Amino acid sequence: MIAFVSGPVAALAPDTAVVEVGGVGMAVRCTPSTLSGLRLGRQARLAVCLVVREDSLTLYGFADDDERQVFELLQTASGVGPRLAQAMLAVHTPDALRRAVAQGDEKALTAVPGIGKRGAQRLLLELPGRLGEPVGAAAAGHPTGAAPPAPWSGQLRAALVGLGYSAREAEEAIAAVTPAAAADGGAPKMAQLLRAALRTLNRAR
Repeated sequence: MIAFVSGPVAALAPDTAVVEVGGVGMAVRCTPSTLSGLRLGRQARLAVCLVVREDSLTLYGFADDDERQVFELLQTASGVGPRLAQAMLAVHTPDALRRAVAQGDEKALTAVPGIGKRGAQRLLLELPGRLGEPVGAAAAGHPTGAAPPAPWSGQLRAALVGLGYSAREAEEAIAAVTPAAAADGGAPKMAQLLRAALRTLNRAR
């Protein structure tokens, strides 16, 4: 497996950089943000992922190993191939994607070309727990002294969004069942939380 390429930048195109490695020009597909940090003739080091197809060998390049890891993990979701995974990283940073998934942010995912409402809902069901926690989660996600969301809230949010409820409705339902869940202590059962949330939503309609 090729983990990275290192060498002078021989050429730049809108979606590709050519890095000279041992006298060979390696064409690497990159996001605009990665390409913006490269300069012709300057040394570059790109983390890469080799995607093998029957009729092609394609190197995808990234600014760092974390970005490459997220690229690979995104493809564990159904319907996400390398091009869509790279498009997601072209729109959002790895941490922004982690936060979007953790918070059930459908709008952030539909901002990616090629992801519609249903695709975003599917990703919010499949990706929680796969991408890891945002590196700056404590600082960016919660003000000092504020309690972080319960571990079950992300799962419940994704389940409700997957059933067709909006992100706002999901948040309201989570807020409604949180007191009862906290009173139970320990880790509440997801099935019970989902039933309670659905009862709350049905009463509101």
